Amino acid sequence: MPNYKKFIQMNRLNTKVYTIKKNMNKLLLTTLMLSLANLSYSHDCEKTVSNEQKKVALKKAALKEATIYTSGVQLRSSLSYNATPGLNEIIIEGISPSIDPQTIQVSASGEVVILDSKYGLFYPTNTSTNNNPETIQLKKGIRLLNDSIEAKGYEIRLLNESISVYQEAKNILQNNGLVNNTGKVNDSIQLLKEIIEFYAEKMNKINRKVLDLSKQKNKSNKALSKMNQRLNRLNEKLRKIGQSGKKQDPIPRITISLIAEATTNGEINFSYLAKNAGWSPLYDIRSKSSEGKIFMNYKAQVHQNTGLDWKNIKLNISTNNPYANKTKPELNPWYISYMSFRNDLKESRNNIYELTAVPSKAITNMGYSYKSMDVAEEEGAIGADEFTSITHQLTAAEFKIDLPYNILSNGEKHMVLVQKSALQTNFKYYAVPKLDASVYLVAEMLKVDELQLIPAKANIFFDGSYVGETFIDPTSMNDTLYLSLGKDPNIAITRKLISSKCKERTIGDKIEKYLAYAIEIKNMKSSEVEVVIQDQIPITTNEDIVVDKINLDKGKLQQRTGLIEWKTILKPTNQKTYDFQYRIKFDKDKKINI
Repeated sequence: MPNYKKFIQMNRLNTKVYTIKKNMNKLLLTTLMLSLANLSYSHDCEKTVSNEQKKVALKKAALKEATIYTSGVQLRSSLSYNATPGLNEIIIEGISPSIDPQTIQVSASGEVVILDSKYGLFYPTNTSTNNNPETIQLKKGIRLLNDSIEAKGYEIRLLNESISVYQEAKNILQNNGLVNNTGKVNDSIQLLKEIIEFYAEKMNKINRKVLDLSKQKNKSNKALSKMNQRLNRLNEKLRKIGQSGKKQDPIPRITISLIAEATTNGEINFSYLAKNAGWSPLYDIRSKSSEGKIFMNYKAQVHQNTGLDWKNIKLNISTNNPYANKTKPELNPWYISYMSFRNDLKESRNNIYELTAVPSKAITNMGYSYKSMDVAEEEGAIGADEFTSITHQLTAAEFKIDLPYNILSNGEKHMVLVQKSALQTNFKYYAVPKLDASVYLVAEMLKVDELQLIPAKANIFFDGSYVGETFIDPTSMNDTLYLSLGKDPNIAITRKLISSKCKERTIGDKIEKYLAYAIEIKNMKSSEVEVVIQDQIPITTNEDIVVDKINLDKGKLQQRTGLIEWKTILKPTNQKTYDFQYRIKFDKDKKINI
């Protein structure tokens, strides 16, 4: 009995232990699940907090200003922003696809810190066009039009069947024996009369019915043709919409990261360099006879194909080229040694290192004269040059035009007036009577180097009329530009050989030849003029030929070129004569080209 009681007590104890262990396992499992849940909740909270701390905004920039170089353009844009405490990321669209990402510059107003800026391309997903309202409308129209075309086809088929029935009835009537006199008919006049009337009545009805049905058929065929044409147009439009939805160009974007301590707002300004834009110079040289001045219009032919339309922006024209080499050349040691010649290389060094001379004066005869008169003129409209300011940089000049311009991204050239200058000008008359018995008015425009010109073509206008063109090359001239304004018929000049002073004699093995000329000039104008007369004596590089000047009548001789120049001032109706004589000595058994 005691053993039995003891067994029962032990069994109860084991049951309690098992229950306790079971409860402990449940408690441990519950604790583990709660820990995992807390860990997952904590991770989700951290992700939520992280996402809440970083604010992303998509903005489209507004283009404000463009600085156009001879090759390339610097675009300046701006936009407003709102920042919350923490990290803010602003994604900017409205960027030129021709951007040079290495030239991006960013600044911002407001209490923020710019962490970084980066450039990238956004590739939009291909959205289906089936749910497009325009596509839905087109498909509905196509479906209704197909139903109408099908109904119209049945209508035309019914008309064809009706016409066939009446044609068959007409054939039956025509082939009847009573009508074509092949049946058995009594020779009764009354019966014949009835047959003819019946035939005529029925044939007329059939013909009218066939004609009406043919008209309806023709009308239905025209309507069906128009329906098919409209169906083709709708299908083509639907096809184009489907193609446009298949491929979308990548969108250039600039992403700017800001950090703010508190909620703030401000403006972001950024700039970058873009290709596919530039400008070329063009000059207008205008002379007014009433003012006795020369005016130069400095114009820029601007073109751009940057992928952005420039609308209502300010333009700056710069003579700089950002793509030109800016690195100073360095000289390396130059070693010389004896040369080993090859028989197949026979070119002379003079042919390799050949220099081409560029004339220092560009004078073009345009065929008109300068007249001095007092004429009252009305004031013209204000030009774009009135809004231009010049910034002289170390290596270039920049013209800021304070006017809004609209230039589309299509590569077309737009003329922009950069500057209008009244040039300091001296008017002189030049004559070369050996070549032309005329006197030309030449304008000497001074201090042209201060205008920051670059080589380009120049159109010449006189009193508003186009008279020709020339080429201005500041790199090959000094600070003076010479422009010929044409002949003046009121100044006469002649050049004659003085026979009495021309002679030839032989002394030993040499021949001495004397030549003399007289130049006469007369001023028939009512005003005083300054005239430069040019002539020449021959020069030689042959030691056996000697050229000596005998009399130049106060003319100045340039020994290197043989040019003689007289400068004179002629009063009204005044006349002057200039004589010059020279001698040539050469071998008597040879001839010279004179």
